[in-house]
Amino acid sequence: MQNPLVTAIILAGGQGRRLHPLTETRSKPAVPIGGKFRLIDIPISNCLHHNIRSIWVLTQFASESLHRHIFQTYRMDSFSGGFVSVLAAAQTVDNKGWYQGTADAVRKNMANFRRAGDAILLLSGDHLYRMDFKKFLNFHFAHEADVTLGVVPVERSRVHELGVLKMDADSQVVDFVEKPKVDSVIDEFAIPRGLRLKEPFKSSDPSRTHVGSMGVYIFNKKVLFNLLDEFQYDDFGKQIIPAAIDKYRLFAYPFNGYWEDIGTIGSFFNAHIDMTKSNPPFNFYDQQQPIFTRARFLPAAKFTGSTIDSSIICEGSMIENASVVSSVLGVRSVIRSGSRLSRVIFMGADFYEDERDGMMHLGIGRNCVIENAILDKDVRIGDNVRLVNKEKVIEGERDGIVVRDGIIVVPKSTQIPDGYEF
Repeated sequence: MQNPLVTAIILAGGQGRRLHPLTETRSKPAVPIGGKFRLIDIPISNCLHHNIRSIWVLTQFASESLHRHIFQTYRMDSFSGGFVSVLAAAQTVDNKGWYQGTADAVRKNMANFRRAGDAILLLSGDHLYRMDFKKFLNFHFAHEADVTLGVVPVERSRVHELGVLKMDADSQVVDFVEKPKVDSVIDEFAIPRGLRLKEPFKSSDPSRTHVGSMGVYIFNKKVLFNLLDEFQYDDFGKQIIPAAIDKYRLFAYPFNGYWEDIGTIGSFFNAHIDMTKSNPPFNFYDQQQPIFTRARFLPAAKFTGSTIDSSIICEGSMIENASVVSSVLGVRSVIRSGSRLSRVIFMGADFYEDERDGMMHLGIGRNCVIENAILDKDVRIGDNVRLVNKEKVIEGERDGIVVRDGIIVVPKSTQIPDGYEF
């Protein structure tokens, strides 16, 4: 097979500390999203829809469930000429340590990328977006760029979470800083008035005063190799991109669609609540560009005497005489009689079990009230449980239950006894 023009490298080794406890036993790209998907499905699906079929996934932290999901989902046949291949962090004769950052991860796998395409699409494994990579690539080639960054206009309040940049009228990047904290630096990187009068910034929300990097890049292969050889830096955003500005042609590709870095419990929760709206900003119901995931061959969801409003209920779920409002219920979710859920992200279960007397069953028991909460997979919640954050805790932990950004989080496989209140 000839070298493909474009090869994708997905950086999927992140620990995702700010998403803890959802990342206690899994890496961030393996976190379930939208009821039945995982975050890693987003970049892989974007690639496949644009005929980018040579895909490397670099993994490191708590990667077992991520590997299993990729192997079970993305199997290219002999005639497609493509692959989705995992490169797990490993110690070798030449490399004794683990990945120290995004650039270090790519550098340690350079031998595999010698046969990559002329352009390398470098993606994050934990963002939520749907992007036309053909337009992105056409922009890169039309500007004869060495490196192109996908960028979005963002509010000042988000600047400290992202890499922000300055660009000229021709979209060439002239300066870049990663996650600035000093107000004077943040002010300096605000979009100039002259640039705000031009598209695409002219039509964007006026409160979006800065240009943020999406963590999506196109590198000419030779340029990428030269940068990693010349600069022994560990991270692309903090070090490689700023170092490249003076030596190479860097351009910014403006993206106007929905993009969210699912970096915190708050952003994870809000992204899901947005999905329950009539016109969600990110639409999983797009027939032209569906998000792929593992086929489970589960039966349809079953409801008995229940009220469901503005909610997503995945296959294999069973709901009996319950109320579910503005919630997302994952596969095999079981909710028993009399329970009420409002603004709940329930990830469901990995299996069914026979219900026997005297044991706490998978799912949610009878007459429970749960609000503003994330329930990870395989939880067992007894009868008459109230999880409503009655003390309005913003950050805290008690009895194995965690509160982050004011959201209750019940970690995977947690058991909550009958009558418990939080």
